[in-house]
Amino acid sequence: MENLFRFADNNNEDFFSRRCIWVNGPIIVGAGPSGLATAACLREQGVPFLVLEKEDCIASLWQKRTYDRLKLHLPKQFCQLPKVPFPEDFPEYPTKKQFIQYLESYSQRFEISPKFNECVQSARYDETSGLWRVKTVSARTEVEYICRWLVVATGENAESVMPDIDGLAEFGGEVIHASDYKSGEKYRGKKVLVVGCGNSGMELSLDLSNHNASPSMVVRSSVSNRFLLIFLPGLS
Repeated sequence: MENLFRFADNNNEDFFSRRCIWVNGPIIVGAGPSGLATAACLREQGVPFLVLEKEDCIASLWQKRTYDRLKLHLPKQFCQLPKVPFPEDFPEYPTKKQFIQYLESYSQRFEISPKFNECVQSARYDETSGLWRVKTVSARTEVEYICRWLVVATGENAESVMPDIDGLAEFGGEVIHASDYKSGEKYRGKKVLVVGCGNSGMELSLDLSNHNASPSMVVRSSVSNRFLLIFLPGLS
């Protein structure tokens, strides 16, 4: 799949100072569900490809940045990847562990072997050559991959976003992003403020309540009554 390939570029004097690799097929950035699905479809068509992943595992968001009680929020038939359905014995809403198991099996079935710990720093389309130039940095070296096609499959939640709240720096308690939350066990008996009422905010509040913490929630816009009902006594 890979061969060393160099070509002249008068606009970049340091081009020859880094290792350059020609990829005979698309480069896929990200080894999450979308990246794996794309790779599997290419494999089925006999198209070579290269998957670049900044972490050391597939589906890193699911494996490293999700809470313990997480399940798929849609029935499994709407979340399965191309060519391979979920196992029949999986529940309608597979757990985090089951989904990761499914993705690992999927990767093995289609012989998808991402290059791990390759963090993409930039991707630029070279108008002169008609090729993509994708620069990565790892602990070992800096590499520039050259290819005809680029697929970005990094996901919409790849980066944590912390709001800029006045006075937060002076707050004496613990402040974490939802991606760092695992379980409400450590907050047992404590008061916890949850900012936001998306899927994560709702689930974390329920998890905190189930672990005998005292969660409160703040929301910047109105929330319909059907969502508020889950926090009424006896209904959570």
